[in-house]
Amino acid sequence: MAPTSIRRGFADLSVGQVHYASAGAPDAPPVLLLHQSPRSWAEYRDVLPRLGERFHAIAMDTVGFGDSAPPPWPPSIERWAGVAVELLDALGVERAHVVGHHTGGVIALEMAAAFPSRVASLVLSSTPYTDEAFRAARAQRPPIDGVERHGDGAHLQQMWQNRQGFYPPERPELLEAFVLDALKAAGDVEGGHRAVASYRMEEKIGRVKLPVLLIRAPQDPFAAAHAHELAAHLPQASILDIEGAMVPLPDQLPGPFAEAVGRFIAAQR
Repeated sequence: MAPTSIRRGFADLSVGQVHYASAGAPDAPPVLLLHQSPRSWAEYRDVLPRLGERFHAIAMDTVGFGDSAPPPWPPSIERWAGVAVELLDALGVERAHVVGHHTGGVIALEMAAAFPSRVASLVLSSTPYTDEAFRAARAQRPPIDGVERHGDGAHLQQMWQNRQGFYPPERPELLEAFVLDALKAAGDVEGGHRAVASYRMEEKIGRVKLPVLLIRAPQDPFAAAHAHELAAHLPQASILDIEGAMVPLPDQLPGPFAEAVGRFIAAQR
């Protein structure tokens, strides 16, 4: 099997079975990738083999998404971070570079704050800074992915249309991947967004002393403006723009994304 082939598996953790995909040699420096919600590991399908050329790249399905078990508790950034550490334990990974996109970035930051000995560096892609102002603004925003089901399937079109403006129009396969993952989500499809909206990042971010790369997607209206807020609280952070990037950055532009992540991690060794 080529070292950059994708391998998939399940780990038996406290919440049940958690699904993950990996690429690269198991003895290479480990990189854990965390997806946005309501996506799955498939957000990194084209990133994994690229990172696998130099690293042991692992993309997990957050509990309640993809093929991982439904959560036995309400959606929680803190609990998701704890399960991610359990996965590292199950895979025999003592310390990993952690990459997160959107919701995954918030989980990654919590991992670094709560389990600093397990995180070597952070890449936060399109990650919001969640403080009181953020929570107040989110409380006024209507759901984007939670739609009422209809017998004629009109809700599928509504899911597509709600996201359409944030995806490149010439790439319908990216929206198809989103809809498939959203339909697989266990319970509240908005659970990831609600967990982010309630997370008190301002109380945690000061604990993060690691090197941090902030990847900004200039055409992501939800997160692009937050990069400088995050940088103000992360003294070892640098900001990198990936031109043309939108909300689905990792699967929209896997080459530039993997190159940025790989270059940053290689510089930490």
